[in-house]
Amino acid sequence: MTTAADATARRPGLLRDLITLTKPRIISLLLVTTVCAMFIAERGVPSGWLILWALIGGYLSAGGANTINQFVDRDIDAVMGRTERRPIVVGRITAGWALAFGLTLVTASVLVFGFGTTWVAAGLSLLGVVLYVFLYTLWLKRTTIHNIVIGGAAGAVPPLVGWAAITGDISLGAVLLFAIVFFWTPPHFWALALMLKRDYSEAGVPMLPVVYGEPATRVQVLLWTVVMTGVTLLPVAAGIAGLLYLISAVVLNLMFLYAAWCLERGDTRRDWAAVTFHFSLIYLTLLFVALAVDAAI
Repeated sequence: MTTAADATARRPGLLRDLITLTKPRIISLLLVTTVCAMFIAERGVPSGWLILWALIGGYLSAGGANTINQFVDRDIDAVMGRTERRPIVVGRITAGWALAFGLTLVTASVLVFGFGTTWVAAGLSLLGVVLYVFLYTLWLKRTTIHNIVIGGAAGAVPPLVGWAAITGDISLGAVLLFAIVFFWTPPHFWALALMLKRDYSEAGVPMLPVVYGEPATRVQVLLWTVVMTGVTLLPVAAGIAGLLYLISAVVLNLMFLYAAWCLERGDTRRDWAAVTFHFSLIYLTLLFVALAVDAAI
């Protein structure tokens, strides 16, 4: 018989599992791009309340999408070493409850964005969820090597949301921020795919290194990094970023290009796939922070 004490003892574990479903470490980077876009749209420091509501709405939206993603992918998560201990896979949370939790978070996020910022931001936030769940998870992920390229649009939506939270619309500056994240996604994720090639192969997910091999993937990482470098300079050309951002972008791009070049040439002195992947996270964070600081000053 379950006692009140037993139920109370399980609550921290349940709360921990629910937080795990939202993937907070991944969400943190999405929130950075959202808030930094708000600074750029404001051309200064936005209202603290707007930032707060955007942070709450952004976490709920991304957390809901991540939870629904784990509901859909629970079969392949069970055979991948990186994901085999997720709450749904091991049975600590049922699939039905996880889906209900994810849908609740998404609904709450739309309301938070709509009433706390603008309804345009709310609509764009919902669009990001739809792209991630339906375009990427349900369709592209298991069918084509282009899953990350096309599906990357979902991860590039947060800057649009942040911009719309301030202005209530989408302009050229927002599109350029979207493009930066969009072109950053393939080299970022394919570096990770190189690290997890065996997992993706066992799960039957047609990631680029599984289908075309590691050498071809390393070339693609370098090529997309070159293109991304050019895209990151467009905000300066468009007049929405200045000298501080330009210097930051050049330095960060040179570092990213060096890592991608070492990865492509097969340098074995270190695991360049891991270096490229982990640096890509730092890169995008610092790039958007530089954009925000440049706008604020």
